[in-house]
Amino acid sequence: MRVKTILFITGAFIHNSCWDPWKSYFESKGYSTLAPAWPNKDLSPEELRNGQPNHGIASNRLSDLTDFFAQTAKSLSVEPILIGHSIGGLIVQILLQRGIGSAGVAIHPVPPQGIFTLKWSFLKAGWGALGFFTSTKRAYLMSFEQWQYAFTNGMPCEEQKESYYQYVVPESKKMVRDTITKAAKINFMDARPPLLITSGSNDHSIPASLNYANYRKYGESKSVTDYIEFKGRNHYVLGQPTWREDASYIWNWIEKTMELKAANEKYN
Repeated sequence: MRVKTILFITGAFIHNSCWDPWKSYFESKGYSTLAPAWPNKDLSPEELRNGQPNHGIASNRLSDLTDFFAQTAKSLSVEPILIGHSIGGLIVQILLQRGIGSAGVAIHPVPPQGIFTLKWSFLKAGWGALGFFTSTKRAYLMSFEQWQYAFTNGMPCEEQKESYYQYVVPESKKMVRDTITKAAKINFMDARPPLLITSGSNDHSIPASLNYANYRKYGESKSVTDYIEFKGRNHYVLGQPTWREDASYIWNWIEKTMELKAANEKYN
């Protein structure tokens, strides 16, 4: 029997416990799973918020975080499948390009360097986190109003409040700025393991058009690249009531993709 492992890669502004329902779902399908905390974030969301200004979190950089997850993946006894959300989805793409991971799923990913949009929702959702004209020595903590717009738009207010206090954590402004630098560079023609990119029609932070542009950049690659847009999903996609539908689609994609990959390896 094939040993199956999934490494979940958390995005910015949110605690790694957001993966707990997803871990249970995939474990019920026979996978082993892990969703490690980012460096300097190995405390509860409340403790991290109360630690503001959090200088440890403020020091986090994208290249270091990518290396952290690369080392985590390499330390496992089997090559994992990578599933990442937002900046985690960008890291999935970078790791696949390095030949790390047997396949990858990028859920509403922050796009690699050079893919940009002037759509107002994207600019409004991300401006505060970029923290221009403010000190990068202080971590950025999203306000509830910003959370409502950037993550949980369209949800009932009580659900927005519950999710805010359950998951929101401070973030590094340097980390967010790094996503538009060479630390986020992808060579789209490079051979790599299979990749699925998902998007949401209601996502303010990473509009579906941006994820589709990311997908299109791989258009001439010979490596497997798939894309799907889910209707009604915002950036809080991992915790929306529809999360199980998304997880089921991803599970089916992984199963079919890995079966095809195994068959190709057997006969080539």
